[in-house]
Amino acid sequence: MQWTTSFEIPPHPKPIFHTDKILSLGSCFAETMGKRMQELKMDILINPFGTLFHPIPICQLIEAALEDHYLPENMFLERDGMHFHYWAHSQVMGYSFEELRGRLTGERFLTKEYLLSSNYLILTLGTAWLYELVESSEPVANCHKQPGKLFSKRLTGLDEMSNQLARVFQKLQEKNPHLQIILTLSPVRHIKDGIPENQLSKSLLRVLCGEFANDYEQVHYFPSYEIMVDELREYRFYKPDLIHPSLQAEDYIWSKWQNSLFTEESQGLFEKIKSVKLELAHRPLNPKSIAHQKFLQNLKEKLERLNSQIDFSKELETVTHTLSEF
Repeated sequence: MQWTTSFEIPPHPKPIFHTDKILSLGSCFAETMGKRMQELKMDILINPFGTLFHPIPICQLIEAALEDHYLPENMFLERDGMHFHYWAHSQVMGYSFEELRGRLTGERFLTKEYLLSSNYLILTLGTAWLYELVESSEPVANCHKQPGKLFSKRLTGLDEMSNQLARVFQKLQEKNPHLQIILTLSPVRHIKDGIPENQLSKSLLRVLCGEFANDYEQVHYFPSYEIMVDELREYRFYKPDLIHPSLQAEDYIWSKWQNSLFTEESQGLFEKIKSVKLELAHRPLNPKSIAHQKFLQNLKEKLERLNSQIDFSKELETVTHTLSEF
């Protein structure tokens, strides 16, 4: 008996190799998948400006990085002795204007480096509901717990979002022709907007992703949202807040992510990396025993073999040092 509706996800025509360089931007799902790749020793930059949900603020930051533009000074604000910027998440803050501006400049330079040299850009879109400052009609990525009267909220039209993304994709294609772009829709439910409103928002974003995947050869869509709402459509696959996918759901989506987006060689290497990391986390009952010495020697040999493909130099140094103390 079949208890779920499953569907095939075609393999990426240019699958990711473990040595590829990646930039992941967008919602918390961009961080969820990004951190798993980071744990597997991949060269990935994850949300340098913090969590971002709407495509327009994401596009603004990409353009600022590409064009070496400072983030607008009129968008800085102070709250409780801390400084923030309306284009970035509250995770990116400073205890003075100068500190925050310096941090944002550093993140902008780093983002540009990855945009120009990465093989893959992952964009995870979360909502089509956009907040703007009432006074200037300028879009914000985060309201930073400021009074609601300072902002207006509207559902962004498909054409407006499409025009912004098209301009950014064109610039990226000119500056980094080899860049592959993976679009995905966050499976997190934005129910604070309302259930019908969230579905309307997700529908617009899904159409947006579909159009770009059809129109651009280097753009591909990964159906994380569809996996969540169709294959995992029970509340047992959500965290207690009934908004975010549970760890079990994340594991399931990750398995689909690996199978669709990575080369077979990389997937095999990932299994070896996970096995070695488990051994590195092992805490022996008797650290001075002969059995533990043999365990460390075997681990050292595994690290030496892997180190030719993945940088395990720090771990290798630690194990070697521990062995020298016997």
